[in-house]
Amino acid sequence: METLLIHALEQGLAYGIAALGIFLTYRILDFPDLTVDGSFVTGAAIASLLLSRYGFDPFSVLVIAFVAGAAAGTVTGLLHTKMKITRLLSGVLMMIMLYSINLRIMGRPNLSLLRIDTVTRLVDAAWSGLGPVAILVFITILAMGVKFALDLFLRTELGFALRATGDSETMIIAQGVNTNTMKVLGVAVANGLVALSGALVAQYNGFADVGMGTGTIVTGLAAVIIGGTLIRSSRIGWMTAGVLVGSVIYRLAVVLALRYGYVIGFQASDMKLVTSLLVILALVAPTLRERRQRKVRAC
Repeated sequence: METLLIHALEQGLAYGIAALGIFLTYRILDFPDLTVDGSFVTGAAIASLLLSRYGFDPFSVLVIAFVAGAAAGTVTGLLHTKMKITRLLSGVLMMIMLYSINLRIMGRPNLSLLRIDTVTRLVDAAWSGLGPVAILVFITILAMGVKFALDLFLRTELGFALRATGDSETMIIAQGVNTNTMKVLGVAVANGLVALSGALVAQYNGFADVGMGTGTIVTGLAAVIIGGTLIRSSRIGWMTAGVLVGSVIYRLAVVLALRYGYVIGFQASDMKLVTSLLVILALVAPTLRERRQRKVRAC
């Protein structure tokens, strides 16, 4: 049970980096971006290719994956801002294109990293004194580092312009800010974070698969919604902290549901059903709580 919880925490924080990217587009920029289902795999594919065929340093491939994801996000942003394609359709088109691009990168539907020195294996060996929590400590440091970097970025002048673009595009245009540039920048950074998460998850799991990004937008939104429900704040630092907490809780719920779901008839093949039910629960929970509070006040 202890090992199961450690793995759940590790996965929750690893996927939490992708959730931070989705938070940037969904909450900050108000840009429903489906590119993430493809850019997550792009990060995993590039990391696996560079590690298995070219012997790159496993830490450097995380940075390269971020750049590749940012490039994909830039294309999505340009499709919307320059070619005037709707936000949703821009993301869908880029996600579809990335499926073929990811297959081209890997050369096959999946790549194995079982005999490769990945970042998690190196950390596990170097920090062996920490025992079974060595990888958890590393992923926690990385996730918190990404969180604080995003906090700092959103507090800069550029970050404030990005936030204002999502809050009131008309107002920020009146201040002389090019909102199209802000949109492209925001989507690029978001997909960079998602690809970084994909590269980390691929090294953690020991493989990259062309279908591993399916549902990234769902799990990311679940983390954002759960975090926003638990930590209600308009301060950026608390909002990003809530995203990571939400991601961990979501992953714990999935693991526990699949582990003990047999009691109510769940099977391992019901993974998508379980995740969808958890997202529905996260969406309706705030509404149910508000109704309850109104009834209490009425009494």
